[in-house]
Amino acid sequence: MYKKSVELLNTAVADELSAVHQYMYFHFHCDDQGLDLLAGLFRRTAIEEMMHIERLAERILFLKGDVVMKPSKGVETVQDVKQMLDKARRMEEESVEDYNTASMQCGADSISRKLFESLVMDEERHFRQYDDENSNIKRYGDDYLAQQSMERSRNVAMAAAAITPGKGGAA
Repeated sequence: MYKKSVELLNTAVADELSAVHQYMYFHFHCDDQGLDLLAGLFRRTAIEEMMHIERLAERILFLKGDVVMKPSKGVETVQDVKQMLDKARRMEEESVEDYNTASMQCGADSISRKLFESLVMDEERHFRQYDDENSNIKRYGDDYLAQQSMERSRNVAMAAAAITPGKGGAA
């Protein structure tokens, strides 16, 4: 009776696993570039996507299905921040579309339908966050990214001064 729901839920698990891998890849590269705010955004989103996987898996198991833990796609090796944000926006847009469609295909399974609807709200919020960051870069240019990198340098320098005797820190 719930075979279609289990299939839809497992497709979502695969897509969420791919998103986790992609966002962690972006997190690592933004962190390496000193872009702490964007690195943190990608990391937080990856964690939220992991929580989506957990919710989907719980539903699959409740329906007596088996959770298939295989990503739908490999990681795209994008290291340019603007391209990362564009990729993230597209991924979230696709998820919204896919989950809206899946919610309508659940038939009499109202709980799975509601789960997909709640995921749509999260994915729309993620899209908005990436869209806002993309807009900031367009509005302020590369200075927006440089400011993030400079903020990290300042924080590192202040932390070092706090632990170095004779540099204004505690001894």
